[in-house]
Amino acid sequence: CQPVPKPESRMEVCDLNPCPPRWKVTPAGPCSSSCGLGLAVQLVTCVQIHQGKEVLQEEHLCPVAEKPLTSVPCVIRTCSYEWSFSEWSECSTSCGNGIQTRQDFCLHSLTRKRVNSVFCRRFPKAIVMRGCSSGPCPEQVGTRSPGVELQPVTPATHLTTAAAAREERYKGLELPLSALPQERTKTGGGEEDIARRCFLCVCGSLFLNATGIINMTGVESSDCTVAIGRPLREEITLRILESSLNCSAGELVLFSGRMMWRTGCRQLSLSLINSRTNTLIVKQRVVLPGNGVILQYNSRTATKKYYQDCDKQLFGPQGEIVNPVQLPDQRQEVVCRTFIDVAPQHRIAIRALYTDLGTEGNQTRFNYILVRDVSTMKTMVFHGKQQFLWQSTGSQAEIEFHE
Repeated sequence: CQPVPKPESRMEVCDLNPCPPRWKVTPAGPCSSSCGLGLAVQLVTCVQIHQGKEVLQEEHLCPVAEKPLTSVPCVIRTCSYEWSFSEWSECSTSCGNGIQTRQDFCLHSLTRKRVNSVFCRRFPKAIVMRGCSSGPCPEQVGTRSPGVELQPVTPATHLTTAAAAREERYKGLELPLSALPQERTKTGGGEEDIARRCFLCVCGSLFLNATGIINMTGVESSDCTVAIGRPLREEITLRILESSLNCSAGELVLFSGRMMWRTGCRQLSLSLINSRTNTLIVKQRVVLPGNGVILQYNSRTATKKYYQDCDKQLFGPQGEIVNPVQLPDQRQEVVCRTFIDVAPQHRIAIRALYTDLGTEGNQTRFNYILVRDVSTMKTMVFHGKQQFLWQSTGSQAEIEFHE
């Protein structure tokens, strides 16, 4: 080109408008299962390029229909062992609603031979009990809700004056009154005997007051567990007033919540514990009679938001969970959760009376219910129209409704 006159170099602006917002996906986190099928959580955010930099935007500005999944299936390796099951038994009733059961056993994945169930204890187990119906009974009059035979029955309790006053204090907390610690009293005995029994039965209690003092010294059990619960939007601050734990003997106390975990024995007096959420579990282990800790707790408005607006908190011996309904002005991508906390000595059973999450193959990948056992952090996923009965190993459970 040397014989040809060279034009002047110049730069022209091609477009002054910023790029439209787009979805950005960070690499997925660890798989929820060490082998076999699990779920991995990936962070999905809405960003926009502005002057060469990514700027975080509100999620409604990005195309909702194109949003990637926040939970994706993952497989690390094939499991060496797996749960297997027998056929379902016949319905327990000849008419009306009943239950079906099946036996579970552990299999070696390659040889398909039964092995000790201890090899499968780390893997989630499918349901071994489900509801069934054999049609209406001829003598049945009127209608009853499905599964009414399996509903727990709470015995009537005669409330003392103190218990009635305690219920009055709870009316504004949006908590079921049946969740309040029950006084285990007997007829007669006087106020001193009642006070002594309540002092000794502090282990296994669920405290729902806004503030209180818990005396865990001199309890009859070597392992003593108490739980503190408050409504969502609050967090719990706990101060250790006194401690007589013998550290050299192996005595200790454990504090655990959804976002914190702490153990200790030495220099506990006057130390502060912040749950960072609305629940806290205290476990005390003592070997010498009379030792223990005295705690004082208070609740306050949470300093950071740890929940979604559609999340729910349930306390108490029974309750109903309904899939949260997303309103048109709400963010559709939010995963709604239900937290369940009961007294430490109790366990949780969740029965699905009705589910319909779609039947198409692609749809069930997006629509599912995830149930998590907090004590073991094991999760189970339910799809389609699967009815189930899920049982916990501890006193805390979480349910997530996806899509």
